[in-house]
Amino acid sequence: MKQDANPAVFVVDDDTSMRQAIGSLIRSVGLRVETFATAHDFLQSKALDVPGCVVLDVRLPGLSGLDLQRELTSRGIMLPIIFITGYGDIPMSVRAMKAGALEFLTKPFRDQDLLDAIQQALEQGRVMRQQKAGAADLRQRFEALTSREREVMRLVVAGLLNKQIASELGISEITVKLHRGQAMKKMGADSLAALVKMAERLGVASSKD
Repeated sequence: MKQDANPAVFVVDDDTSMRQAIGSLIRSVGLRVETFATAHDFLQSKALDVPGCVVLDVRLPGLSGLDLQRELTSRGIMLPIIFITGYGDIPMSVRAMKAGALEFLTKPFRDQDLLDAIQQALEQGRVMRQQKAGAADLRQRFEALTSREREVMRLVVAGLLNKQIASELGISEITVKLHRGQAMKKMGADSLAALVKMAERLGVASSKD
């Protein structure tokens, strides 16, 4: 498996023997692993700044696995979660999956099933980080536009013609073309369709603010 900034697998389980067994299994395939007995310990660690995934027991003392899932989501932390439980609680698994969990394994599970889920989670995390980085770069390019270029871009992607934009903004059509060209150049858009897609990702597709 291709490593991405040395991703780690974080195991959060209050059962010492289970935590150690899972940690040993993950290390046996050459992956980096860190283990925690409680959700609180995990949240207090530096794990939140490291790419990877979480193997998380649903039932934990104090903050439960589902509580931790909600906390990570609220903080905008993109760590795919694989839930494990010894109870086979179906309603709980449904809630976990609806909230974005990648997998839900019931103890005892096959080692290979967990390893397969971890590989999938690490790949998902890699894709999510790439998308986040791309979105940040796109936002940076948009913020580099002048206020007039942004106005023109918004009206262009809203479907207005150059002469309509000129009328809307009280400027000449030639000036509109100039701003439009500069906006596309700075955004890295080689076509109107590409500019529209960028605007949609930025949430400015049809705004005339």
